[in-house]
Amino acid sequence: MYKRNKGKKFSRKTDQRGLFLKSLAESLILHGKIKTTLARAKATRSIVEKLITRAKKSDVATIRFLNARVNQEAAKKLIKELGPKYATRNGGYSRITKIGQRMSDSAAMAFIELI
Repeated sequence: MYKRNKGKKFSRKTDQRGLFLKSLAESLILHGKIKTTLARAKATRSIVEKLITRAKKSDVATIRFLNARVNQEAAKKLIKELGPKYATRNGGYSRITKIGQRMSDSAAMAFIELI
């Protein structure tokens, strides 16, 4: 049976792609704003927004879930800062701003930042 594949592959194997997106998500959580390609920003947005939504509920299961998904610094920031900050907001925690093309290969570039 035909089923749609969700998400981009970024020319990487599954485990490499997972770690690649995890590192982008950690960078965004820790720094608040990163510059990357548009496709990478769109893929990172869904991961980060799900983590922030989960961090709004601060219990032991959530802390363990976040520690399993991102490093300890990022999980701590999610629980202590970002969860309470977005407690009343129903999604839409990040913004993607297009900034043109990269000079070397003309890839569409963008800033992704937490609102």
